[in-house]
Amino acid sequence: MMKCADHLSKSDIQKFKQLRRGSKQSKSESKPKRKEDISHRDWEYIMGMNRDTYKRVGGSVRRK
Repeated sequence: MMKCADHLSKSDIQKFKQLRRGSKQSKSESKPKRKEDISHRDWEYIMGMNRDTYKRVGGSVRRK
C-alpha cells in the first residue's frame, strides 16, 4: 500500500508541512481555552442524583 507522501515531490511535502504548522498555530491563537469550574452541586444535578424517586404503594405512585 502506497502512502500519499510517496506520490509527492520533496518540495510539495515541505509546502504541505508548512501549511500544517500554520493551521495548528492559528487554531490555538483564535480560541483560547477556558476552564469552567463546576461545583459539586452542579455535578450532582448533571448526573441526576437529586431526582425524586417514585414507588408504587397500594396501587398509587408515591414520591420520596
